[in-house]
Amino acid sequence: MTTHDPIDRPAVIPAEDFHRVQRSPEFATLKKTFRSFAFPMTAVFLAWYFAYVLGSIFAKDLMMTSVAGNLTVGILFGLAQFVSTFLITWLYIRHMNRKVDPIAAGLREDLEGTRR
Repeated sequence: MTTHDPIDRPAVIPAEDFHRVQRSPEFATLKKTFRSFAFPMTAVFLAWYFAYVLGSIFAKDLMMTSVAGNLTVGILFGLAQFVSTFLITWLYIRHMNRKVDPIAAGLREDLEGTRR
């Protein structure tokens, strides 16, 4: 038979504390701050991606237009997809670190401070 040391067991946070935090203005601010970035950025990225896909289907002449040698508009457009993905990731991380994480940390401290 094994015994558990109280230090090894995770602390239990009562459900009513989670509900209290969910109803708090800070949690509403957290959700609004996250959504105000994530939803518009998702829409912009999807529009950008579908423009590339639709361009490759319906604007073949434009996509095959040579820019320099074998470098075409389609290739540049495709490479720009990679660049935009990295840019969006960087913007997301920056937004989370600056605006969302401080609010989340405060909520976490509030919950962990009420552990029993």
